[in-house]
Amino acid sequence: MTLPVSPFTLAADAEMLYLDRPFTERVARIAERGFQVEIWDWSAKDIDALTATGATFSSMTGYLTGDLTDPDGIDALLTSARESLDVAAELDCARLNLHGTGLDGKGLPVRPVEVATPAMWLTAADTLRRVAELGEAAGRVFTLENLNLAVDHPGTPFARAADTLALVRAVDSPYLRMNLDLYHAQIGEGNLIELCRRALPYLGEIQVADVPGRCEPGTGEIHYPAIASALDDLGYTGVVGLESWARDDSDAALDAFRSAFTPGADAAVAVTPPA
Repeated sequence: MTLPVSPFTLAADAEMLYLDRPFTERVARIAERGFQVEIWDWSAKDIDALTATGATFSSMTGYLTGDLTDPDGIDALLTSARESLDVAAELDCARLNLHGTGLDGKGLPVRPVEVATPAMWLTAADTLRRVAELGEAAGRVFTLENLNLAVDHPGTPFARAADTLALVRAVDSPYLRMNLDLYHAQIGEGNLIELCRRALPYLGEIQVADVPGRCEPGTGEIHYPAIASALDDLGYTGVVGLESWARDDSDAALDAFRSAFTPGADAAVAVTPPA
């Protein structure tokens, strides 16, 4: 019988899987398994070696320093966004990811903010318009990712999915979209299917991991097959990226991810005779 095929483009994050391998081998293994590849900070990586793997790169970090609201931070963000676009051209990477502010090596904001003021909101939207213009000139899309404040990224401005969506909607450019991270959204807001519905016109990508633990689908409380079915019903056909640790084995984590985001996969496996 013909096994079902996912209606989505599936990608996986090489920063969090196959941790016992050199980074370039992680990328190659994910690509061998039939997934597109996502990476974070590109500055310490061998770009030529990554290109030589033949992998399709779905997403990479779109800045190195800076933020959306401080004058010096804005200049730094725009400068490193231009540098990131040059690397994205080498990798032919379609999307470049942003956050509300720069994050340090532990994922904490370099400029923590308790409350974003109205002036900060206006400045952030203006900065993101300038980022979108850079993306348009280069023919690539920047995405703004929501984060969670309770566990991983306390003090990050514009972190909630509702905040990120509001900024992307305000800019309203096809070169600035939302990276809806459902792991972060579950911790911060919940109501994930309705959130997907509201964000649908502005989505550039969806990222997933289970809660708690940030491991692959099926290891926590989120019923990802139901979310996959809802996204399919909504007509979403874009990228779903696994940004998770592997609970035990990275191959098994990718299998679980593919199954969760391939409606009908469980039923097909159940009736497939043994080889």
